[in-house]
Amino acid sequence: VQLQASGGGLVQTGGSLRLSCAASGPIYTNYITGWFRQVPGKEREFVALIRWSSGSTYYGDSVKGRFSISKDNAKKMVALQMNSLKPEDTAVYFCALGPKFSNIASDYEYWGQGTQVTVSS
Repeated sequence: VQLQASGGGLVQTGGSLRLSCAASGPIYTNYITGWFRQVPGKEREFVALIRWSSGSTYYGDSVKGRFSISKDNAKKMVALQMNSLKPEDTAVYFCALGPKFSNIASDYEYWGQGTQVTVSS
């Protein structure tokens, strides 16, 4: 399985961005796609996840009410809609795939390459 994250960029505070994570190869329907973010010198922070089979979602506290995760099974793509962006959302965003409904990075088996999101104040 390979994951390709895209959609990052530079946006002003309060703006929106939509990230995409495209998967190639087989995906078990009960697997989870998660989004994490990382800034230099810090550990990866959980952002959101979605289960491919049921569409169940879970969000990190810092993004609840602002970010929304969705999936397109036919395209094997997961999107992260980010609204009301803040400077503290600035990070490299990674998508990941794994078997556990988990907010822990080490529970994920496959990782995309990351896409930079920068929110200017």
